[in-house]
Amino acid sequence: MDWDAWKAVLFDLDGVVTPTAVVHMHAWDAMFNTFLTRRSAEDGVAYPPYTEQDYFAHVDGKPRYDGVRSVLVARGITLPEGSPDDPPTAQTVCGLGNSKNDAFETILAAEGVVPYAGSVQLIFALHRRGIPMAVVSSSRNAPDVLAAADLSEYFALVVHGGVAADLHLPGKPAPDTFAYAAHQLGATNDRAVVLEDAVSGVAAGRAGDFGLVIGVDRGAGEDALRGAGADLVVPDLADLVPDEEGRA
Repeated sequence: MDWDAWKAVLFDLDGVVTPTAVVHMHAWDAMFNTFLTRRSAEDGVAYPPYTEQDYFAHVDGKPRYDGVRSVLVARGITLPEGSPDDPPTAQTVCGLGNSKNDAFETILAAEGVVPYAGSVQLIFALHRRGIPMAVVSSSRNAPDVLAAADLSEYFALVVHGGVAADLHLPGKPAPDTFAYAAHQLGATNDRAVVLEDAVSGVAAGRAGDFGLVIGVDRGAGEDALRGAGADLVVPDLADLVPDEEGRA
């Protein structure tokens, strides 16, 4: 591929640039299994525990509250929606989402984040070539994660969950956040590249008819990523670092 043929490169963050997907996975696991254990006792129903497969099937790449709703639907549990201002102890969709976010922030503050080496290589190479880049993430924590990874200066734009909410843009698997980022960077969808590790994110890239949708397989599986619409699947972004002529 010729990187110089593209006008914008749109990176998902967690699982593509930084290994914070693992932190998110642990935070979701802790929150949901605490909730499901308590709820099973209250309802007298043995709800299946939350597993890693739930993350990939229901949560990965989606806005936080959408992920909560999806897992609850899979368990046949109905909760009030609540408000984004709900405390993390509230038994609402928003309360559970806020509880998960508290767990994520605690882990991030304690452990920090080191970006994937191959992703850093690609970011640096594209930056040297002057190709505009954006981060498009469902996580409202994206700016803090980028700052912790010392990569903020390389991205002209960060479209995170808070931006999407303010602009009333539906989250992934809808293509709207990617399309907004491409437009802000001066590119049409067909001249932009999407880099995603989540099935929902790949589906968003395909739904938006982006010129190239690349899946990064960090656990979702090559078949699942290709099935969602990835044109190419790689295990690491080091495989896409261009040579001096801009080709990978």
